[in-house]
Amino acid sequence: GVHRQILFTTVGWFVGYYLAKRTQYVHAKLDRELFEYVRQHPEDFKAAEKKRIGELLEDFYPVR
Repeated sequence: GVHRQILFTTVGWFVGYYLAKRTQYVHAKLDRELFEYVRQHPEDFKAAEKKRIGELLEDFYPVR
């Protein structure tokens, strides 16, 4: 009946809420660890030189 639908909806909402919070926690922890590694090893993550747009794109040859 209706009481089962309400029960399952409530249980599903709580499980989904927990899983969303757990996913956010795991990703935040991973981000924190990666940023700390980058901060401790700057020689491995040098800033790349800027390229002009012409250096990034291939030459255009129209096909006829």
